[in-house]
Amino acid sequence: MEMDKELQLQTTDVDRREQNLHRSTIITQQPQHSRFKNYKWWFRVFLYIIFLLAGQSAATLLGTLYYDKGGNSKWMATFVQSCGFPLLLPLIFYVKFTEMRNNVLSETKPKVSTIVSLYVAFGLLLAGNNLMYSYGLLYLPVSTYSLLCATQLAFNAVFAFFLNSQKFTALIFNSIVLLTISASLLAVNVDSEESMGIPREKYIFGFFCTLGASAAFALYLSLVQFSFEKVIRRETFSVILDMQFYPSLVATCACVVGLFASGEWKTLNNEMKGYQKGRVSYIMTLLWTAVTWQISSIGMIGLVLEVSSLFSNVIGTLALPIVPIFAVVLFHDKINGVKVIALLLALWGFLSYIYQHYLDDKKIKADKSDGLEVSRGELEIC
Repeated sequence: MEMDKELQLQTTDVDRREQNLHRSTIITQQPQHSRFKNYKWWFRVFLYIIFLLAGQSAATLLGTLYYDKGGNSKWMATFVQSCGFPLLLPLIFYVKFTEMRNNVLSETKPKVSTIVSLYVAFGLLLAGNNLMYSYGLLYLPVSTYSLLCATQLAFNAVFAFFLNSQKFTALIFNSIVLLTISASLLAVNVDSEESMGIPREKYIFGFFCTLGASAAFALYLSLVQFSFEKVIRRETFSVILDMQFYPSLVATCACVVGLFASGEWKTLNNEMKGYQKGRVSYIMTLLWTAVTWQISSIGMIGLVLEVSSLFSNVIGTLALPIVPIFAVVLFHDKINGVKVIALLLALWGFLSYIYQHYLDDKKIKADKSDGLEVSRGELEIC
């Protein structure tokens, strides 16, 4: 009997050692797996950042070139912001095929009617938003337009707080205040703009159109994040492409209706003939504007899915120092003291949020590290 008990105890000890060894192996392997996933995540985020910065900067400058060289159709300028969606079709087919081959399927699919309603609502919101941006780009110098777009971040912080449960810290509040002051400085900068041949009424109209478009765009980003989390509940690249393709289709249809209803389609032929750079340049300007807006939108929606709507807007705000510099070189925009101060305040507001994101990331890593130490401590006790 005593021999049997000793054998049982030895067997139990061996089993415990094997279990502890297995658990310790899992713990040592988990950080490596997590690290690998982290690298892939950072690569995707970096790629989306490049798409957003390059696409947004190029699209803004091309839109300005269109107006500067003789273009005058607001609906055409709105149309090209969404009409490039057919370029996504080959990529959509490839991604869908790859996901089907790898059995990447959604366990819970939302109703078709819900998805259709979502895409239609987003498309109409985008059409109205793009039209307001077109008026702003027509009636404002590109440097003023770009700096005024910084208010997107302030609006987005408010919408993200209510719709996406975004933390409202002191640094984010500081960012909102600074960007609001920056926009207010531009609002009182009318006299210097009149010297560039922009009437006061049109400047004010362009100012409020851009401000309204910034608010609408911030609402759009927060609603996209909300729909990803509560309705679609999937995190794949095809979801990003769908969210870009179908709302763009609806927005393009709305723009076509607006183009014909306003009668602007009658002037397009004369506009192309009178374009200072020639017909080919006119077509290429509109074509590449459409392409760059699609690139920008993929980056924007990708960041919303991977991080948050607020982070996506922060990266969009990062293009602000880039666009005015190119605008001074290419379009001879004037940068006066008020604009320099507004630009510095916008950068300060941007850096405030980036620092907040750094603190949040640091806290998450510290919490994970503490959890890992606790698990190892429990193993040592066992």
